[in-house]
Amino acid sequence: MATLTKKYWKIKPEKDTKAIDALAKELKIPRIIAKLLVERGVYTREQAYDFFNPNYVQLHNPFLLKDMDKAIDRINNAISLNEKILIYGDYDVDGTTAVALLYSFLKKRYNNLLYYVPDRYSEGYGISLKAIDFAKENNVKLIIALDCGIKENDKIKYALEKNIDFIICDHHLPGNELPPAYAVLDPKRPDCSYPDKELSGCGIGFKLLQAFCHRNYNDLFPAELKNYIDLVSVSVAADIVPITGENRVIVYYGLKKLNENPLLGLKVLKKVAGLENTVLNVNDIVFKIGPRINAAGRIEHGSKAVELLISNKEEEALKYAKEIDKCNNARKNFDEKICEEAKAMILNNELYKRRTIVVYKENWHKGVIGIVASRIAEEFYRPTIVMTFHNGYYVGSARSIENFDLYSAIEQCSEYLVNYGGHTYAAGMTVSKENLFNFINKFEEVARSLLKDEDIEPFIEVDGILNFNEIDKKFYNLLNRFEPYGPGNNRPIFITKNVKDTGRGRAVGYENKHLKLELVQKNNCEYFFPAVAFNFGKYATSLAEYSEFNICYSIDRNFYNNKEELQIRIRDFEIPELED
Repeated sequence: MATLTKKYWKIKPEKDTKAIDALAKELKIPRIIAKLLVERGVYTREQAYDFFNPNYVQLHNPFLLKDMDKAIDRINNAISLNEKILIYGDYDVDGTTAVALLYSFLKKRYNNLLYYVPDRYSEGYGISLKAIDFAKENNVKLIIALDCGIKENDKIKYALEKNIDFIICDHHLPGNELPPAYAVLDPKRPDCSYPDKELSGCGIGFKLLQAFCHRNYNDLFPAELKNYIDLVSVSVAADIVPITGENRVIVYYGLKKLNENPLLGLKVLKKVAGLENTVLNVNDIVFKIGPRINAAGRIEHGSKAVELLISNKEEEALKYAKEIDKCNNARKNFDEKICEEAKAMILNNELYKRRTIVVYKENWHKGVIGIVASRIAEEFYRPTIVMTFHNGYYVGSARSIENFDLYSAIEQCSEYLVNYGGHTYAAGMTVSKENLFNFINKFEEVARSLLKDEDIEPFIEVDGILNFNEIDKKFYNLLNRFEPYGPGNNRPIFITKNVKDTGRGRAVGYENKHLKLELVQKNNCEYFFPAVAFNFGKYATSLAEYSEFNICYSIDRNFYNNKEELQIRIRDFEIPELED
């Protein structure tokens, strides 16, 4: 038997058989549901209730973040003295949503406020000297930096020389020494005991506003702050941080608001993206909303995204949304062209035989190399770095694979880098021309010491084996309560063996790219399930020749003629070897 995707199916082992049996018995639920819960750290009825019912009260006290007291004191002091405050954020989705969040909320109660998003090309990632000079020229006394700053020690010192204080709200790993800011809010700093280490940059900004509201209004969850929860959820989903703990609560409420009553900027963006009448999920944010917000900073300037997200006039918001959509179309063109060139390099030079893939070209568009790195890493299943030449240096964007700590690996190559930053699955770096090959070789050497042959075999992680007679609406409703899905809480994937098409299978969609089937399981013929398999259309004729095969899939809903039915979304087939 062989899989069509050439990925092997890896069934997750049971963590604690006794706990699974006990939970299934106590809650009177199918054993596979109990297994999914235990994998997510749920062992008791009370924990199951909290997991199935995300609630604002599950969010931690923001003052558990180290330096939060100092941060609120400094903001309140600035307000009382009428000091000018600058809200500063990175040019990606996380940074621009964070800037929009703090600026919109504080602007309603304090006027002496500016915001600043650096230019990706002239200033680069992080705190820029140009921004600090701008702050000095505009008599700014306090800068609140969002989604950046944790390793900007020299820049913070430069600001202090100009009598400008910094509050840093970051979620990236710090260096050996914290920057000399007035307050540093980062759950990843070694001396911070905050229970949830995986907040987004915008999430840290949300905690700052929570603390501000508690200190000034004695309310941790004012309705006005909840009004921005869709903005925070976009940052969480788009920045690919784990959707567990606080992030899951944020995304749960954020999606609800995004679908029912979104902020004006997001409402208009949904309309421009053709999602006006769609019930959005995390994937829609990751692949449709997030890329559009990101495209502003990739192609033109991140401030356009902020202007959209802080807008309170529909005509103005629509103007920015259309401009951002044009940026996204341009981004797609660059992305496709660079992807083709990068793949040709990989195949021609047999780079796929290495543990890592590093490709570079001097004229590649700096704004899309991260997207290209993601695509290459997914297709060739190797830690991947895509680089271009900018301002006298090679700048790169890196993406990882499962069980490979990208940031740690790059850190081991730091002797050859001008600077670097990031986290486990995504990172960026700058390297001089003379050190480029030293860095590439060291990165490969580090990966070879960490990755075994089996680690670079692409796989689909499977939660368990099901028979069709186990799948009904009650089962699906239980499964549905695991949402919102995302990293750390992925949509469950199952295997069903010995299935066949009833004879109604056909290729559908543009150029017959997709496959629509009606499946039945051998010896279980009373249970029929409609199924869809995206990008498997070319196998329609071949599959019809086989009396049975195995499928790997997730369970979904399909709405047709105002009727809802369960549908199987096939990820892969296991059948006798087929020719392409």
